[in-house]
Amino acid sequence: MNPLKYSVTFACYNQIDYTRQCIESMLKHGFDLSRLIVVDNGSKDDTREYLQTLPLGGRIFNRSNLGCGVAWNQGALALQSEWTIIMNNDVLVSANWLENLINTAELNQIKIISPSLIEGSLDYDFDAFADLATLKMQHALRSGARHAVCLAVHHSVWEEIGYFQPIPKLLGYEDTLFFHEAEKAGIRCAITGASWLHHYGSITQSAMKQERGLSEKQGLGYRYNYRLLQQSWLERKLKKIHNKNQLKQWKDQELAQFGMTMHGTRLNNSFIWQ
Repeated sequence: MNPLKYSVTFACYNQIDYTRQCIESMLKHGFDLSRLIVVDNGSKDDTREYLQTLPLGGRIFNRSNLGCGVAWNQGALALQSEWTIIMNNDVLVSANWLENLINTAELNQIKIISPSLIEGSLDYDFDAFADLATLKMQHALRSGARHAVCLAVHHSVWEEIGYFQPIPKLLGYEDTLFFHEAEKAGIRCAITGASWLHHYGSITQSAMKQERGLSEKQGLGYRYNYRLLQQSWLERKLKKIHNKNQLKQWKDQELAQFGMTMHGTRLNNSFIWQ
């Protein structure tokens, strides 16, 4: 795939070990770092020194932590392309993850697409697992699903609904609002079984919550943020019930067909399928 077709960006806030693992996994699978923009949100560890050693497409050093929405927008705008991949820094990629993500989207006329995930401890051979999982589930789709651990966004989406809300106090709720606007606009989304990532578990967002004195039980989009959806309590409740039922349906169908699902968690050296 022509590297000029896509760009990748992620934000980081300290957690240099996870950032290094993410980039090393990209290099391992042949990714061209000139297509990567990294936005640092005021790290105090050695993150910036490490980023200076890499032949990146760009690095943006914010003076303070401006939040996910601002950082994602900065990265997406710094290197504009047909497809922009917004992702976390606490992930590992697999063979052909990016090519399969974009090819699946184009084949199915999808404008926002996310890969399948295994979350939790890296107590298994992720590369071997991903090769087998991709072979098994390469044609599987969760139509209408998506997540912000990693999403590929077609340039037409920015033109139709705009970018992420650049409000630091949203504390990670930016993705919910963005997906809400995409749903209202009828933009097709999906998760594909043709692309897999390992996700350690929102390390950067947890660090942001600690900085602001929030407990782990408090959602990043707690309190007033729900008002921004302009939905009544009942509408949100019914939507939550619908989503829960849909997730169960996807899980049951995938387990019956593949013996696994597009979302798993590692617990006690075993996969818990969701």
